[in-house]
Amino acid sequence: MTGTAHQKVNAGHLKRNAYLYVRQSTLRQVFENTESTKRQYGLRQHAVALGWSVERIIVIDTDPMTITDAGGAWWDVAVPEVSARESVVAARRQYEKALAAQRVGD
Repeated sequence: MTGTAHQKVNAGHLKRNAYLYVRQSTLRQVFENTESTKRQYGLRQHAVALGWSVERIIVIDTDPMTITDAGGAWWDVAVPEVSARESVVAARRQYEKALAAQRVGD
């Protein structure tokens, strides 16, 4: 990581959670692509090195088995809270608006 990229992370970012989504497509990939798995889990240490506290790092580790008919997981994986890209920031705003509009319970 270059010094310039590290400078993009400010105190406001560090007050938010850092979400890490770790996933292998199949059980075979879990066993055959061990380097990929190590790199994905290494993202946690990278976030710590950037200044996030361990309590603010949330690792979403998915089971490689299909859980739904569509092949997805049952939980909602949100748009990132922190991004330098305006398209991602706009998508996050849209996501939060849609989430607020959802009914909770029946």
